[in-house]
Amino acid sequence: LAYLCCLPNMTVMAAADEAELVHMVATAHAHDTGPIALRYPRGEGVGVELPERGAVLAIGKGRMVRQDAEARVAILSLGTRLSEALKAADTLSEQGVAVSVADARFAKPLDEALILDLAQSHEVLITIEEGSRGGFGAMVLHLLSERGALDAGRVRVRTLTLPDLYQDHDSPEKMYAEAGLDAATIVKTALDTLPAASGQVEQASNVVSVRRRPR
Repeated sequence: LAYLCCLPNMTVMAAADEAELVHMVATAHAHDTGPIALRYPRGEGVGVELPERGAVLAIGKGRMVRQDAEARVAILSLGTRLSEALKAADTLSEQGVAVSVADARFAKPLDEALILDLAQSHEVLITIEEGSRGGFGAMVLHLLSERGALDAGRVRVRTLTLPDLYQDHDSPEKMYAEAGLDAATIVKTALDTLPAASGQVEQASNVVSVRRRPR
């Protein structure tokens, strides 16, 4: 993702599941205005029903998978981490934290309208990708910075990427967990980043300091 996205006029896709892969193969076949690439991981699919024919996707357009008007957290996934993002959303919902989930589909060009809307309407925006630092998450941060979406400090952004180290070969599930690209890490990142969580910690610290103050 990082080295392909820096190439001018390049289109880069990442499939969330086997059905999306069918659509992206059709999209790549129909694309004739420049080079195009799509990423898919080794291992098995998630078990979704396959379409009879692939549909040509609109270049640079993502999709909302789960939307909640009361959502405080938005998860923007690129690639197959979407299933883990949905699991994390379920867990957070059980804890009283509403979550929106979006599938970026494209690392380049970005769906700027979708990303800016997520940043404007949520307190926390988490990106997750099967890529290194300097890839999709970095491009999202650059867009938000360029458009001034971070100036007011209304949204806190966290990017989940592969770690900056060589991982030992293992099953995809174990490697994703080790890399912190699983539902548990998404949930922890969201709870640690929410402003309310920080406020509670600060308040608890103040209470402790008052109790220890000599009379």
